[in-house]
Amino acid sequence: MAELNLSRQEGISRLLQGKAPGNAELLRETTVGLDSLTEFLGRQYLETYIPAGGSKIKFVTGLQGSGKTCFAETMLLGAAAADYLTVSISAKEIWLHDFRGVYLEILRQCGLEGILRGCANQIIRGMGYDPDAIPKGKTLMDVLSEKGEGDAFSKGEIREALRRSFTRNPLLDNTFAVCCSLLTGDLLGYPVLENTSRELIYAWMHGDPAVKASQMKAIGMSPVRVSKYTARNLLRSLCEVIHLSGRPGLLVVIDDLEQLISKNTDGQIRYTKGRREDAYESIRQLIDDIDSMRYVLFLFCMDREMAEDESLGIKSYQALWMRMQNEVISPRFNRFADIVDLDRYGDESYAEDQMMEMSRKLADILNREGIEAQPLNREKAAEMKARAVFGKLGIPYLVNRMTVEGEKDHG
Repeated sequence: MAELNLSRQEGISRLLQGKAPGNAELLRETTVGLDSLTEFLGRQYLETYIPAGGSKIKFVTGLQGSGKTCFAETMLLGAAAADYLTVSISAKEIWLHDFRGVYLEILRQCGLEGILRGCANQIIRGMGYDPDAIPKGKTLMDVLSEKGEGDAFSKGEIREALRRSFTRNPLLDNTFAVCCSLLTGDLLGYPVLENTSRELIYAWMHGDPAVKASQMKAIGMSPVRVSKYTARNLLRSLCEVIHLSGRPGLLVVIDDLEQLISKNTDGQIRYTKGRREDAYESIRQLIDDIDSMRYVLFLFCMDREMAEDESLGIKSYQALWMRMQNEVISPRFNRFADIVDLDRYGDESYAEDQMMEMSRKLADILNREGIEAQPLNREKAAEMKARAVFGKLGIPYLVNRMTVEGEKDHG
Protein backbone atom coordinates (compact mmCIF):
# COMPACT_ATOMS: atom_id res chain seq x y z
CA MET A 1 0.00 0.00 0.00
CA ALA A 2 1.40 3.38 -1.05
CA GLU A 3 2.27 5.56 1.94
CA LEU A 4 3.43 9.17 2.08
CA ASN A 5 5.68 8.31 4.98
CA LEU A 6 8.75 10.48 4.62
CA SER A 7 9.65 12.24 7.85
CA ARG A 8 8.68 15.87 8.27
CA GLN A 9 12.31 16.95 7.93
CA GLU A 10 12.70 14.94 4.73
CA GLY A 11 9.49 16.51 3.44
CA ILE A 12 10.73 20.02 4.21
CA SER A 13 13.99 19.24 2.44
CA ARG A 14 11.99 18.26 -0.63
CA LEU A 15 9.91 21.45 -0.42
CA LEU A 16 13.13 23.48 -0.38
CA GLN A 17 14.01 21.79 -3.67
CA GLY A 18 10.62 22.61 -5.18
CA LYS A 19 9.39 19.00 -4.98
CA ALA A 20 6.25 17.39 -3.58
CA PRO A 21 6.85 16.66 0.13
CA GLY A 22 6.10 12.93 0.22
CA ASN A 23 4.70 13.52 3.72
CA ALA A 24 0.94 13.41 4.23
CA GLU A 25 0.82 16.16 6.87
CA LEU A 26 2.97 18.57 4.84
CA LEU A 27 0.99 17.81 1.70
CA ARG A 28 -2.24 18.85 3.43
CA GLU A 29 -0.60 21.97 4.88
CA THR A 30 0.94 23.23 1.63
CA THR A 31 -1.35 22.19 -1.22
CA VAL A 32 -3.51 25.02 -2.55
CA GLY A 33 -5.78 25.14 -5.59
CA LEU A 34 -5.90 21.44 -6.41
CA ASP A 35 -8.74 20.57 -4.05
CA SER A 36 -11.56 21.45 -6.47
CA LEU A 37 -10.07 19.08 -9.06
CA THR A 38 -9.13 16.21 -6.74
CA GLU A 39 -12.46 16.41 -4.91
CA PHE A 40 -14.33 16.35 -8.22
CA LEU A 41 -12.42 13.28 -9.42
CA GLY A 42 -12.91 11.69 -6.02
CA ARG A 43 -16.67 12.11 -6.25
CA GLN A 44 -16.91 10.97 -9.86
CA TYR A 45 -14.57 7.98 -9.69
CA LEU A 46 -13.52 6.93 -6.18
CA GLU A 47 -16.95 7.35 -4.56
CA THR A 48 -19.20 6.03 -7.32
CA TYR A 49 -17.82 4.75 -10.61
CA ILE A 50 -14.93 2.53 -9.47
CA PRO A 51 -16.75 0.82 -6.53
CA ALA A 52 -19.64 0.04 -8.91
CA GLY A 53 -17.27 -2.01 -11.10
CA GLY A 54 -15.84 0.73 -13.29
CA SER A 55 -12.27 1.16 -14.49
CA LYS A 56 -10.41 4.16 -15.84
CA ILE A 57 -7.03 5.40 -17.06
CA LYS A 58 -6.11 9.07 -16.89
CA PHE A 59 -2.93 10.78 -18.03
CA VAL A 60 -1.78 13.75 -15.95
CA THR A 61 0.48 16.16 -17.79
CA GLY A 62 2.00 19.59 -17.34
CA LEU A 63 5.22 21.57 -17.29
CA GLN A 64 7.88 20.75 -14.74
CA GLY A 65 6.60 22.04 -11.40
CA SER A 66 2.94 22.17 -12.41
CA GLY A 67 1.91 20.01 -9.44
CA LYS A 68 1.62 16.56 -11.02
CA THR A 69 3.14 14.69 -8.10
CA CYS A 70 1.21 16.78 -5.56
CA PHE A 71 -1.96 15.98 -7.50
CA ALA A 72 -1.12 12.26 -7.50
CA GLU A 73 -0.23 12.25 -3.79
CA THR A 74 -3.48 14.05 -2.95
CA MET A 75 -5.45 11.46 -4.92
CA LEU A 76 -3.58 8.69 -3.08
CA LEU A 77 -4.47 10.22 0.29
CA GLY A 78 -8.13 10.52 -0.65
CA ALA A 79 -8.26 6.97 -1.94
CA ALA A 80 -6.59 5.54 1.17
CA ALA A 81 -9.05 7.45 3.36
CA ALA A 82 -11.86 5.76 1.39
CA ASP A 83 -10.30 2.32 2.14
CA TYR A 84 -8.85 1.77 -1.34
CA LEU A 85 -5.64 -0.12 -1.78
CA THR A 86 -3.16 2.36 -3.25
CA VAL A 87 0.02 1.84 -5.25
CA SER A 88 2.62 4.45 -6.20
CA ILE A 89 5.24 3.57 -8.81
CA SER A 90 7.99 5.81 -10.16
CA ALA A 91 9.38 5.15 -13.62
CA LYS A 92 12.72 6.15 -12.11
CA GLU A 93 12.67 2.92 -10.11
CA ILE A 94 10.60 0.42 -12.12
CA TRP A 95 11.19 -0.38 -15.80
CA LEU A 96 7.97 0.04 -17.78
CA HIS A 97 8.80 -1.87 -20.96
CA ASP A 98 7.85 -5.21 -19.39
CA PHE A 99 4.40 -5.16 -17.74
CA ARG A 100 5.40 -8.18 -15.68
CA GLY A 101 7.58 -5.95 -13.51
CA VAL A 102 4.80 -3.37 -13.17
CA TYR A 103 2.28 -6.03 -12.13
CA LEU A 104 4.62 -7.60 -9.58
CA GLU A 105 5.32 -4.19 -8.03
CA ILE A 106 1.57 -3.54 -7.79
CA LEU A 107 1.11 -6.93 -6.14
CA ARG A 108 4.00 -6.30 -3.73
CA GLN A 109 2.66 -2.92 -2.61
CA CYS A 110 -0.89 -4.25 -2.26
CA GLY A 111 0.16 -7.02 0.13
CA LEU A 112 -1.33 -10.31 -1.07
CA GLU A 113 -1.69 -11.95 2.33
CA GLY A 114 -3.61 -8.96 3.69
CA ILE A 115 -5.96 -9.09 0.70
CA LEU A 116 -6.61 -12.80 1.19
CA ARG A 117 -7.14 -12.30 4.91
CA GLY A 118 -9.80 -9.76 3.96
CA CYS A 119 -11.39 -12.38 1.70
CA ALA A 120 -11.32 -14.89 4.54
CA ASN A 121 -13.00 -12.36 6.84
CA GLN A 122 -15.73 -11.78 4.25
CA ILE A 123 -16.37 -15.53 4.09
CA ILE A 124 -16.47 -15.70 7.90
CA ARG A 125 -19.08 -12.92 7.96
CA GLY A 126 -21.04 -14.68 5.23
CA MET A 127 -21.21 -17.77 7.45
CA GLY A 128 -22.66 -15.68 10.28
CA TYR A 129 -19.56 -15.27 12.45
CA ASP A 130 -17.55 -12.24 13.55
CA PRO A 131 -13.89 -12.38 12.39
CA ASP A 132 -12.92 -9.94 15.16
CA ALA A 133 -14.13 -12.47 17.73
CA ILE A 134 -11.64 -15.12 16.56
CA PRO A 135 -8.59 -15.09 18.89
CA LYS A 136 -5.23 -14.18 17.39
CA GLY A 137 -3.36 -17.26 16.18
CA LYS A 138 -6.55 -19.27 15.69
CA THR A 139 -8.60 -19.97 12.56
CA LEU A 140 -12.33 -20.21 12.01
CA MET A 141 -12.09 -24.02 12.01
CA ASP A 142 -10.20 -23.93 15.32
CA VAL A 143 -13.06 -21.97 16.90
CA LEU A 144 -15.73 -24.17 15.33
CA SER A 145 -13.95 -27.32 16.51
CA GLU A 146 -13.76 -26.01 20.06
CA LYS A 147 -17.54 -25.53 19.93
CA GLY A 148 -18.06 -29.00 18.52
CA GLU A 149 -19.17 -27.53 15.19
CA GLY A 150 -16.13 -28.43 13.07
CA ASP A 151 -18.07 -31.13 11.26
CA ALA A 152 -18.42 -32.06 7.61
CA PHE A 153 -21.27 -29.58 7.19
CA SER A 154 -19.07 -26.63 8.26
CA LYS A 155 -16.22 -27.84 6.06
CA GLY A 156 -18.58 -28.13 3.13
CA GLU A 157 -19.86 -24.62 3.75
CA ILE A 158 -16.28 -23.26 3.72
CA ARG A 159 -15.42 -25.18 0.56
CA GLU A 160 -18.53 -23.91 -1.20
CA ALA A 161 -17.74 -20.32 -0.20
CA LEU A 162 -14.21 -20.70 -1.60
CA ARG A 163 -15.55 -22.07 -4.86
CA ARG A 164 -18.09 -19.29 -5.14
CA SER A 165 -15.50 -16.60 -4.49
CA PHE A 166 -12.62 -18.00 -6.52
CA THR A 167 -12.65 -21.19 -8.57
CA ARG A 168 -16.15 -20.72 -10.01
CA ASN A 169 -15.63 -17.00 -10.54
CA PRO A 170 -15.50 -16.48 -14.33
CA LEU A 171 -13.70 -13.15 -13.91
CA LEU A 172 -10.58 -14.74 -12.40
CA ASP A 173 -7.63 -16.38 -14.11
CA ASN A 174 -7.88 -20.13 -13.38
CA THR A 175 -4.46 -20.58 -11.79
CA PHE A 176 -4.76 -17.33 -9.84
CA ALA A 177 -8.18 -18.42 -8.58
CA VAL A 178 -6.91 -21.82 -7.42
CA CYS A 179 -3.98 -20.20 -5.60
CA CYS A 180 -6.26 -17.69 -3.87
CA SER A 181 -8.69 -20.45 -2.91
CA LEU A 182 -5.96 -22.62 -1.37
CA LEU A 183 -4.33 -19.75 0.52
CA THR A 184 -7.65 -18.34 1.79
CA GLY A 185 -8.75 -21.80 2.85
CA ASP A 186 -5.52 -22.13 4.78
CA LEU A 187 -6.29 -18.86 6.58
CA LEU A 188 -9.76 -20.22 7.43
CA GLY A 189 -8.27 -23.46 8.70
CA TYR A 190 -9.70 -25.69 5.98
CA PRO A 191 -8.21 -27.11 3.89
CA VAL A 192 -4.85 -26.66 5.65
CA LEU A 193 -1.71 -26.37 3.52
CA GLU A 194 1.70 -27.73 4.37
CA ASN A 195 4.29 -25.01 4.90
CA THR A 196 6.24 -25.96 1.78
CA SER A 197 3.11 -25.83 -0.40
CA ARG A 198 2.05 -22.48 1.08
CA GLU A 199 5.48 -20.96 0.50
CA LEU A 200 5.60 -22.36 -3.03
CA ILE A 201 2.23 -20.86 -3.97
CA TYR A 202 3.15 -17.43 -2.58
CA ALA A 203 6.49 -17.61 -4.42
CA TRP A 204 4.77 -18.44 -7.73
CA MET A 205 2.25 -15.64 -7.33
CA HIS A 206 5.10 -13.17 -6.71
CA GLY A 207 6.91 -14.30 -9.85
CA ASP A 208 9.85 -16.01 -8.13
CA PRO A 209 11.99 -17.43 -10.99
CA ALA A 210 13.29 -20.14 -8.67
CA VAL A 211 9.90 -21.89 -8.72
CA LYS A 212 10.07 -24.77 -11.18
CA ALA A 213 7.22 -26.00 -13.35
CA SER A 214 7.68 -29.50 -11.91
CA GLN A 215 7.12 -28.15 -8.38
CA MET A 216 3.84 -26.54 -9.40
CA LYS A 217 2.70 -29.72 -11.16
CA ALA A 218 3.54 -31.74 -8.06
CA ILE A 219 0.90 -29.86 -6.04
CA GLY A 220 -1.63 -30.02 -8.87
CA MET A 221 -1.08 -26.46 -10.15
CA SER A 222 -0.63 -25.10 -13.67
CA PRO A 223 3.04 -24.40 -14.45
CA VAL A 224 2.25 -21.17 -16.34
CA ARG A 225 4.58 -18.42 -15.15
CA VAL A 226 3.93 -14.74 -14.51
CA SER A 227 5.08 -13.03 -17.72
CA LYS A 228 4.42 -9.87 -19.71
CA TYR A 229 1.84 -11.91 -21.63
CA THR A 230 -0.10 -13.04 -18.55
CA ALA A 231 0.45 -10.00 -16.29
CA ARG A 232 -2.57 -7.96 -17.43
CA ASN A 233 -4.91 -10.91 -16.96
CA LEU A 234 -3.45 -11.49 -13.49
CA LEU A 235 -3.90 -7.79 -12.69
CA ARG A 236 -7.55 -8.06 -13.73
CA SER A 237 -7.90 -10.99 -11.32
CA LEU A 238 -6.10 -9.11 -8.54
CA CYS A 239 -8.53 -6.19 -8.84
CA GLU A 240 -11.46 -8.59 -8.51
CA VAL A 241 -9.97 -10.23 -5.43
CA ILE A 242 -9.26 -6.83 -3.86
CA HIS A 243 -12.96 -6.07 -4.18
CA LEU A 244 -13.86 -9.50 -2.80
CA SER A 245 -11.77 -8.63 0.27
CA GLY A 246 -14.22 -5.84 1.10
CA ARG A 247 -12.38 -2.86 -0.35
CA PRO A 248 -13.92 -0.54 -2.98
CA GLY A 249 -11.00 -0.91 -5.37
CA LEU A 250 -7.43 -0.08 -6.34
CA LEU A 251 -5.71 3.19 -7.28
CA VAL A 252 -2.42 2.90 -9.16
CA VAL A 253 -0.24 5.97 -9.76
CA ILE A 254 2.66 5.64 -12.21
CA ASP A 255 4.72 8.83 -12.00
CA ASP A 256 7.76 10.21 -13.85
CA LEU A 257 6.72 8.76 -17.20
CA GLU A 258 9.13 11.21 -18.88
CA GLN A 259 11.89 8.78 -17.87
CA LEU A 260 11.06 7.01 -21.14
CA ILE A 261 12.73 9.86 -23.05
CA SER A 262 15.17 11.19 -20.42
CA LYS A 263 18.93 10.79 -20.48
CA ASN A 264 21.30 9.18 -18.00
CA THR A 265 24.20 11.08 -16.46
CA ASP A 266 26.39 9.97 -19.38
CA GLY A 267 24.03 11.66 -21.85
CA GLN A 268 22.59 8.43 -23.21
CA ILE A 269 18.82 8.04 -23.45
CA ARG A 270 17.76 5.73 -20.60
CA TYR A 271 15.43 3.61 -22.74
CA THR A 272 16.56 2.17 -26.06
CA LYS A 273 14.17 2.65 -28.96
CA GLY A 274 13.03 -0.96 -28.62
CA ARG A 275 12.40 -0.74 -24.89
CA ARG A 276 10.64 2.62 -25.22
CA GLU A 277 8.30 1.25 -27.88
CA ASP A 278 7.70 -1.84 -25.74
CA ALA A 279 6.67 0.49 -22.89
CA TYR A 280 4.33 2.43 -25.18
CA GLU A 281 2.86 -0.81 -26.48
CA SER A 282 2.37 -2.06 -22.93
CA ILE A 283 0.40 1.10 -22.07
CA ARG A 284 -1.55 0.78 -25.33
CA GLN A 285 -2.54 -2.77 -24.44
CA LEU A 286 -3.58 -1.66 -20.96
CA ILE A 287 -5.84 1.00 -22.51
CA ASP A 288 -7.39 -1.61 -24.79
CA ASP A 289 -7.93 -3.99 -21.86
CA ILE A 290 -9.14 -1.47 -19.30
CA ASP A 291 -12.83 -1.94 -20.10
CA SER A 292 -12.50 -5.63 -19.22
CA MET A 293 -11.11 -4.74 -15.79
CA ARG A 294 -13.12 -3.62 -12.78
CA TYR A 295 -12.51 -1.66 -9.58
CA VAL A 296 -9.31 0.10 -10.70
CA LEU A 297 -8.18 3.64 -11.52
CA PHE A 298 -4.80 4.31 -13.15
CA LEU A 299 -3.08 7.71 -13.13
CA PHE A 300 -0.06 8.10 -15.42
CA CYS A 301 1.86 11.32 -14.67
CA MET A 302 4.30 12.87 -17.14
CA ASP A 303 5.98 16.13 -18.10
CA ARG A 304 4.53 17.99 -21.08
CA GLU A 305 7.51 17.08 -23.27
CA MET A 306 6.23 13.49 -23.33
CA ALA A 307 3.16 14.63 -25.26
CA GLU A 308 4.97 17.21 -27.41
CA ASP A 309 8.17 15.40 -28.46
CA GLU A 310 7.19 13.87 -31.80
CA SER A 311 10.42 11.92 -32.27
CA LEU A 312 10.67 10.23 -28.86
CA GLY A 313 7.48 10.99 -26.96
CA ILE A 314 4.05 9.42 -27.11
CA LYS A 315 3.31 10.95 -30.52
CA SER A 316 6.12 8.83 -31.94
CA TYR A 317 3.98 5.74 -31.24
CA GLN A 318 0.76 6.40 -33.10
CA ALA A 319 -1.06 3.32 -31.82
CA LEU A 320 -0.85 4.79 -28.30
CA TRP A 321 -1.30 8.47 -29.18
CA MET A 322 -4.50 7.77 -31.13
CA ARG A 323 -6.01 6.17 -28.02
CA MET A 324 -4.97 9.00 -25.72
CA GLN A 325 -6.20 11.99 -27.69
CA ASN A 326 -9.26 13.78 -26.43
CA GLU A 327 -11.96 13.56 -29.08
CA VAL A 328 -13.49 16.93 -28.16
CA ILE A 329 -11.04 19.83 -27.94
CA SER A 330 -12.25 22.56 -25.59
CA PRO A 331 -10.69 25.98 -24.99
CA ARG A 332 -11.40 25.44 -21.27
CA PHE A 333 -10.14 22.81 -18.88
CA ASN A 334 -12.25 19.65 -19.13
CA ARG A 335 -12.48 17.75 -15.81
CA PHE A 336 -13.72 14.61 -17.59
CA ALA A 337 -10.91 14.48 -20.18
CA ASP A 338 -8.62 11.44 -20.19
CA ILE A 339 -5.65 13.83 -20.35
CA VAL A 340 -5.60 16.01 -17.22
CA ASP A 341 -3.70 19.12 -18.34
CA LEU A 342 -2.51 20.80 -15.14
CA ASP A 343 -1.08 23.77 -17.06
CA ARG A 344 -4.48 24.63 -18.44
CA TYR A 345 -6.03 23.95 -15.04
CA GLY A 346 -3.49 26.28 -13.43
CA ASP A 347 -4.16 29.05 -15.95
CA GLU A 348 -7.85 28.97 -15.00
CA SER A 349 -7.58 28.19 -11.27
CA TYR A 350 -4.46 29.91 -9.92
CA ALA A 351 -5.47 33.53 -9.45
CA GLU A 352 -3.32 35.92 -7.42
CA ASP A 353 -5.17 35.00 -4.21
CA GLN A 354 -4.40 31.28 -4.60
CA MET A 355 -0.76 32.01 -5.44
CA MET A 356 -0.40 34.26 -2.38
CA GLU A 357 -2.00 31.60 -0.13
CA MET A 358 0.28 28.93 -1.58
CA SER A 359 3.31 31.12 -0.87
CA ARG A 360 2.13 32.10 2.61
CA LYS A 361 1.56 28.50 3.71
CA LEU A 362 5.01 27.47 2.51
CA ALA A 363 6.68 30.47 4.12
CA ASP A 364 4.91 29.83 7.45
CA ILE A 365 6.14 26.22 7.54
CA LEU A 366 9.71 27.17 6.67
CA ASN A 367 9.78 30.12 9.09
CA ARG A 368 8.68 27.82 11.93
CA GLU A 369 11.70 25.65 11.11
CA GLY A 370 14.00 28.68 11.29
CA ILE A 371 14.35 28.87 7.49
CA GLU A 372 14.02 32.30 5.93
CA ALA A 373 11.21 32.56 3.37
CA GLN A 374 9.18 35.54 2.18
CA PRO A 375 5.56 35.18 0.99
CA LEU A 376 4.52 36.78 -2.27
CA ASN A 377 2.58 40.02 -2.34
CA ARG A 378 -0.19 40.64 -4.89
CA GLU A 379 2.07 42.58 -7.26
CA LYS A 380 4.62 39.77 -7.43
CA ALA A 381 1.87 37.17 -7.85
CA ALA A 382 0.35 39.06 -10.77
CA GLU A 383 3.75 39.48 -12.39
CA MET A 384 4.52 35.78 -12.00
CA LYS A 385 1.13 34.78 -13.40
CA ALA A 386 1.80 36.84 -16.54
CA ARG A 387 5.31 35.41 -16.98
CA ALA A 388 4.18 31.81 -16.47
CA VAL A 389 2.16 31.87 -19.70
CA PHE A 390 5.38 31.99 -21.74
CA GLY A 391 7.67 30.09 -19.38
CA LYS A 392 8.83 26.50 -19.13
CA LEU A 393 7.96 25.96 -15.47
CA GLY A 394 4.61 25.46 -13.75
CA ILE A 395 3.04 28.07 -11.48
CA PRO A 396 3.35 26.03 -8.23
CA TYR A 397 7.10 25.60 -8.80
CA LEU A 398 7.55 29.31 -9.58
CA VAL A 399 5.70 30.27 -6.41
CA ASN A 400 7.85 27.85 -4.43
CA ARG A 401 11.11 29.22 -5.84
CA MET A 402 10.15 32.86 -5.36
CA THR A 403 9.10 32.16 -1.78
CA VAL A 404 12.28 30.26 -0.94
CA GLU A 405 14.87 32.12 -3.01
CA GLY A 406 13.36 35.54 -3.63
CA GLU A 407 14.23 37.70 -6.63
CA LYS A 408 15.95 35.16 -8.89
CA ASP A 409 15.14 34.40 -12.51
CA HIS A 410 13.24 31.12 -12.53
CA GLY A 411 12.21 31.12 -16.20
